[in-house]
Amino acid sequence: MVLSVVIPAHDEAGNLPYLLHEIRNVLSCVGAYEVVVVDDGSSDSTQSVLDDIQADFPQLRIVRHASSCGQSTALMTGVDAATGDLIATLDGDGQNDPADIPGMVDLLLQSRRTDDVRMIAGVRNKRCDSRWRLITSRIANAVRSRILHDETPDSGCGIKVFLKQAFEIMPRFNHMHRFLPALIVRGGGKVISYPVNHRPRVHGQSHYDTLKRLMVGIVDLMGVAWLLRRNRLPNVERMDPVHDERTNLDSIRFDRTAPVHSPVRRAVA
Repeated sequence: MVLSVVIPAHDEAGNLPYLLHEIRNVLSCVGAYEVVVVDDGSSDSTQSVLDDIQADFPQLRIVRHASSCGQSTALMTGVDAATGDLIATLDGDGQNDPADIPGMVDLLLQSRRTDDVRMIAGVRNKRCDSRWRLITSRIANAVRSRILHDETPDSGCGIKVFLKQAFEIMPRFNHMHRFLPALIVRGGGKVISYPVNHRPRVHGQSHYDTLKRLMVGIVDLMGVAWLLRRNRLPNVERMDPVHDERTNLDSIRFDRTAPVHSPVRRAVA
């Protein structure tokens, strides 16, 4: 697998069918991909809806939590279960547009050639949310950017594309999904912001309480700031190559100069 689309979902039975239909159409030209939906202990018909869709969608994989653990934990579970080297994340409410994924993937692959870019983070220029939520989000983003210096205008945007390896070396904690760009920078990588489409929620309602989110966010922000201050990246002067028997076996079995696997870029439409 080259590309894994990871979708944390909680009580999104009304939004998932059309969202998965869109993903299937958008990624129809991709050579190899999978969609990993993490049902975070939903109490509605999300499980049966996913089972019905999977019968006709072989690229769909379903992971289910016995009880709700939150979006960050669902994201961790999904990335761990994913088999792709590239991860694309979407919210399960359908407000992120899957049509943005190919462009974000292409930009990540192009940028990696010349720079250590490990994440493309979506930026919702025209958000379809309530005025109160827009105001609180702008304040939160401004405060977070001022403290963490991650230079990401919309860290809370659910659509992102990143390297699975970059996620695997991150410190894990609840609500970490709001700080992924800062954690990428902490690991020595770079983040590019990418303007994306944002749509109104069609079914259900938001699972976030604004006041509770604000109070928890302040504590999380202080914790991430502490992690950044305690971090130190080494300047490696020498790295001896690691002996890998698979390389020798490859040269014996195949009489050619080209690598066994095609470049990742070929799998992207």
